[in-house]
Amino acid sequence: MKHLLFIVLFMVVSASLCWVDRIEGAEGQAVFRAGAATSVITPPLGGLIIGSFSPHPATHVHDELHARCLVLDDGKTKVAIVVCDLLGVHRSLAVEAKSLIEKELGIPASHVSVSATHTHSAVNALYNEIRTYQSDIELTDYQHFVARRIADGVKRADNLLRPAEMAFSTVDIPEHVFNRRWFLKEGTMPENPFGKTDEKVKMNPKPGSPDNIKPAGPTDPRVSFLAFREPDGKAIALYSAYSLHYVGGVPRATVSADYYGYYCRDVEKALSQPDQDPPVVALMANGTSGDVNNINFFQPQPSKKPFERMRFVASDIATKVTTALKSAQWKSDVTLDARYEEIADLKWRKIPQELVDWCKRMEAEATKGEKKSVATLLYAERIQNLAKASPQTKYPVHAVRIGDVCIGMAPCEVFAETGMEFRERSPFKHSFMTELTDGYYGYMPTPRHFELGGYETWPASNYLEPQASVKMLNTVIKLATELKDAQSSK
Repeated sequence: MKHLLFIVLFMVVSASLCWVDRIEGAEGQAVFRAGAATSVITPPLGGLIIGSFSPHPATHVHDELHARCLVLDDGKTKVAIVVCDLLGVHRSLAVEAKSLIEKELGIPASHVSVSATHTHSAVNALYNEIRTYQSDIELTDYQHFVARRIADGVKRADNLLRPAEMAFSTVDIPEHVFNRRWFLKEGTMPENPFGKTDEKVKMNPKPGSPDNIKPAGPTDPRVSFLAFREPDGKAIALYSAYSLHYVGGVPRATVSADYYGYYCRDVEKALSQPDQDPPVVALMANGTSGDVNNINFFQPQPSKKPFERMRFVASDIATKVTTALKSAQWKSDVTLDARYEEIADLKWRKIPQELVDWCKRMEAEATKGEKKSVATLLYAERIQNLAKASPQTKYPVHAVRIGDVCIGMAPCEVFAETGMEFRERSPFKHSFMTELTDGYYGYMPTPRHFELGGYETWPASNYLEPQASVKMLNTVIKLATELKDAQSSK
């Protein structure tokens, strides 16, 4: 009996030593590990699709929506990155998901990021029953479901952690991104929902119109991506970001992940070995695309069949990314770190009383039978809700370091020029920015664009003060600098 007990103890100790050796390496060095998994977050039919001015119930699912989860571990620090096929996630949803992950896995909430792709064909995960402008809300049943599925996906990714190598690279793909804010010829500016024609730019003018002069800002053509593989070359995951708003072409009332879903499937197919298990997981985050979409306004647009354009865009990007990956340099010595902050002095947009009075007048006149546009009445309601917001936000910003790569993250629809400025100002050689992370706070124009006007600057499309982009970017740069200083001191 004693002999049998000795054998059992010997086997347990041996197995433990082998596990420690796998985690720490043959010479006691910590081994970098990666794991990835997906969770289906497709809603029940009947939920409201909110990607247009008039929300409408979903009646069909074209393709499943997912929370795509990546967990990284350098032996001392873990980070989790999640990308959801949603228009956006409310801060309270992200807080609940991150709280579950911290409680159940021990990964600090500051080291977990939850972003949305911005597909316009997903149901509401942004608001509860009322479109409020608050940092804290009571979650709906669907939002609770998404938070739970995110946590489950991260747990499954954590279960699949295995020794890994990482590669970072970029590829410029300018042919799919176009600035959607345009200067028009004098006298051709259409009336906005507030009855004014004095703005300097128009969002989404008629493609190919002779009234279009030039776009009001740049585009960011760069796809930045991080790839992870096992030491024998078997792919684990590929995380990427591209500053393209969405593609569209989805029939009304149909749920779809848009081009992001097609791209991920194409990448996974390209990187997978036959019958690979665990499967490769691709993630496509939205870069900084608040003023960028897939419409070429220089020329008239040909009609397309449903899903045709997004499939073409996704296939082209996936091919160029996986081709660029072939020449990337792999490394196994990867360390991790993260910083998170809620900006204390960033405020909601102030709504003047005369604008609130205008909203009430529009609603009253509509009640009496006077004809009002859908946009006018929607903004009348939304502006009054925004006017009730608390003065201070809980505006979350994030910076994550993966090896020598820094990712800045913000919860708005950030303009392309802000993302490019982050790359230029970041203390890291390799940097990029993602939007719609850890919350949703509307569009984030730069102060220059506030002066130009247009849809993205309207109150209730834009929730925050005119200096918000400056405060956000300065804070993300500060967090990136802290990460760089901490890295240098090790």
